[in-house]
Amino acid sequence: MFRFLQSCCLANPNQLPATEDCSIDVGLPRPLGVRVYGKRRAGATLVVHFHGGAFVSGSLDSGATVARLLADAGAVVVSIDYPLAPADPFPAAVDAAYAALQWAWRRRARLAGQGAALFVAGEEAGGNLAAAAALMARDRHAPRLAGQILLSPMLDPCLGTASVRRSDQGPAACPLAKGWCGYLREPAAAEHPYATPGRAMRLAGLAPALLITADDDPLRDETLAYARRLGEAGVPVSEFVLPAPTGWPIVLQEPASPDRSWTEEVGARFATFLARAGSRESVDLA
Repeated sequence: MFRFLQSCCLANPNQLPATEDCSIDVGLPRPLGVRVYGKRRAGATLVVHFHGGAFVSGSLDSGATVARLLADAGAVVVSIDYPLAPADPFPAAVDAAYAALQWAWRRRARLAGQGAALFVAGEEAGGNLAAAAALMARDRHAPRLAGQILLSPMLDPCLGTASVRRSDQGPAACPLAKGWCGYLREPAAAEHPYATPGRAMRLAGLAPALLITADDDPLRDETLAYARRLGEAGVPVSEFVLPAPTGWPIVLQEPASPDRSWTEEVGARFATFLARAGSRESVDLA
């Protein structure tokens, strides 16, 4: 049973538990479930995280692997249980993502510590929401983001890249295609940059980005294409391609396993990016 965050883990912000399930009221029809990882401390960063599931599935539990990697890298992580399609198609999830981001910004000192830099992160469909929330934050001039972390993000519903074709996940039976169909119920939605960030025409002014994919990831090509376009728009960007086999993006929603060698590499990339982008944010605010 979720409790309101204001009455649970924020009641004693100096003693945040390793994880805490709560709910928050951000002005939407229903409260959002959240899970908080990490403890408030000096030098911590704050990451708002969105799980995968092709927009139609997933939960706080399925997002735990990535959320824990972010927490182990030194962040306080607020993982969001956003509305799922087809019951709640676009823009329900992205509206929830941006509302959660605003909520975290207003409470960043209580959640992570005074002066904590704010990041957004997500894998697969959650990577789409993280990218969209970063676009919204830029367009609406708030909140101030120190960075965005996108793992194997779903950015383009066409699913026509070479990496998708090589993965034998053609559009007829591909779970990614089914997810897109459930999310984009109206044809016009596919043209909206908040629904399909990979098609956004204006990328300048976005927060610094870390994009991670894998050689055997069907979303590899669109991930790298987005990284390239961000760089061309003047956005500081880091990208990394994990060697195969990884099983991405499906395994990102499964429990962590010691035989997955990529977790150490991904955790190291998280730590480096959080420290670098967080330091840049501190300098900018000084």
